[in-house]
Amino acid sequence: MGRAGGPCRGRGAYPDAGGGGVLTMVVGSGYLGGRIGARIRALGGRAVLCSRRPPAARSAAGLEWRELDVRDARACRDVVRGVAPDSLVIVHGPSDITWCEEHPREAMAAHGTGAVNLAAAAGRLPVLLVSTDNVFAGTRDSYGESDEVSPANAYGRAKLAAERTLLDTGAALVLRVSLVYGWDPDGHRPNYFTTCVRSLRAGRAVEAPDDHWNTPVLVDDVAAWSTELVRTRRTGVLHLAGPERLSRYAWARRIAAGLGLGEDLVRAVGKAGTAYACRPSNACLHSEHAADLPELAGLWPVDVDEGTRRLAAVALAPEGPPAVPAPRSVEE
Repeated sequence: MGRAGGPCRGRGAYPDAGGGGVLTMVVGSGYLGGRIGARIRALGGRAVLCSRRPPAARSAAGLEWRELDVRDARACRDVVRGVAPDSLVIVHGPSDITWCEEHPREAMAAHGTGAVNLAAAAGRLPVLLVSTDNVFAGTRDSYGESDEVSPANAYGRAKLAAERTLLDTGAALVLRVSLVYGWDPDGHRPNYFTTCVRSLRAGRAVEAPDDHWNTPVLVDDVAAWSTELVRTRRTGVLHLAGPERLSRYAWARRIAAGLGLGEDLVRAVGKAGTAYACRPSNACLHSEHAADLPELAGLWPVDVDEGTRRLAAVALAPEGPPAVPAPRSVEE
């Protein structure tokens, strides 16, 4: 289906790249969108989350929110005009790969048509799209930026359509990420780390494919890269992945060992006939360009053992009631 895209290119930093007054519109308010918004705010900038539904209070972290359905071209124009951002980060769903495979038209409407609408609304504003390893066939151990794309499923096809639309503007960076993980107790579809920990804590078996490979990357690392890259107005294609290629089975055992929850509960299965059947066997990435980018110095992604250590305090703490949605921002 063609080449994966050109290398990441620099276009200079914002005049006030230290953060003062820079406003980023984050399209998507899940656990990754919330972490990106929180990182922007911690650096002295301002972030407005935009999504169809209000974010959970914990993930929103007090950030402003606007309602937005990216399938609506007029809504995209109106929200971008009202927010008046300096840049956009696009990280909205649906990202449930099995659901997308069963609902390919809806997936393409959200990602493909959504990208068309956002590109038209953004004009020449810098845009960072968080994309996926599912744009590749998964027949090789790992994929770099210059490798040929051939989506493995409906989700990959929809994200590739979004990539191409935004790259055609000349103002976008596509950041393809491998499997993102973190502690996400309020998510509509909690990530693999969260579901593993919950099952292990409850003494339930975790059936994990030993023939499905990932390069898992901690959510905070994705947030850090996204924030730096959009501030420096990079364009092109860049890959972000964790430093290890692991099967889901091996990773689940590392999670169990790191949290002292009993590796014997993790059982190896094949991905055929499971929710992972439509995923590429090798959902693994590496970067051919990241080491050359000065803004990423000191931001290298951690391995899964360090990631588990950082998440241990929240992952092992008693869970309270689910967070209620954050109130809608009154700043229109």
